[in-house]
Amino acid sequence: MKGDTVLLKFIMKRLGYTVFVLFGVSILTFGLLKLTPGSPARLMLSDDATEEQIREKEIEMGLDKPLTVQYFSYITGVVRGDLGNSLFYKMPNSTLIFQRLPATAYLTLVAMGIALLISIPMGIIAGVKRGSVIDLFAMIFALLGQSISGVVLGLIFILFFAVKLGWLPAMGYGGFAFVIMPATSLAMQMAALITRMLRSGMVDVLQEDYITATFAKGISNREITMKYALRNAILPVITVVGLQVGTFLGGAVVTEQIFGWPGIGTLTVQAIGLRDFPLVQSVLLVISACFVLVNLLVDIIYTIVDPRMDFN
Repeated sequence: MKGDTVLLKFIMKRLGYTVFVLFGVSILTFGLLKLTPGSPARLMLSDDATEEQIREKEIEMGLDKPLTVQYFSYITGVVRGDLGNSLFYKMPNSTLIFQRLPATAYLTLVAMGIALLISIPMGIIAGVKRGSVIDLFAMIFALLGQSISGVVLGLIFILFFAVKLGWLPAMGYGGFAFVIMPATSLAMQMAALITRMLRSGMVDVLQEDYITATFAKGISNREITMKYALRNAILPVITVVGLQVGTFLGGAVVTEQIFGWPGIGTLTVQAIGLRDFPLVQSVLLVISACFVLVNLLVDIIYTIVDPRMDFN
């Protein structure tokens, strides 16, 4: 009961930090919008609009008020779920974002699944069989995976699997066949990083005294590897997985463009090209919120996996 209370206090404390981080992100995104050249009112009106019409539109949008008043109006709207309206699409930003968010979430989850399915078995085997052919292959994979960008991999996949072999669709959004290439190109760097980290962690843990003692007790190699060694070696990997979500969301901007994937990344590029800065601002805020919340979840999982953690 006491442990549950301490864990709950830790979660509430982390939630408090999360609120402060999101508050800071909201200030940065609001400031970004104000620093961009040009008036949103001018962008909303036609090219032949007069200065008087632009001025009237600015008053209507509250742009004539002090920045503190504008920010207060903006943040109260965000708290209510109102992210403002798109200058180009003439509809709420929240509607546009949450129409595209499921596609990006689907791509991110599949990419993460592919990365973990590749890296965890490879990292464990390479760590256990240090110096073997499998270990050498894992190290080469880790080196190449972190050296080649997802953009290059995506183009190679399109040329080989879509153009030459015709096995997979080059672009679009639909069944599972459409997500294989973008998710794999996005996953390779994460898979390489986790393979290297997990292999290194397994090598270090298997040399610890308590592991040697478990061998002396006659416990099977499989049980020692999975129950004792892996549980400690995988702790840093949990943290990396949380951080890689942000990398996936950032990398998805380019990957979605290459594969014609209708997600947040494509929407961001379109909004930048159209100078739809309120939409860009809202996208940045939502992506930041997703990243912060995922890392909060990772912190909670970390405390459950490693009961030795000091909550203070």
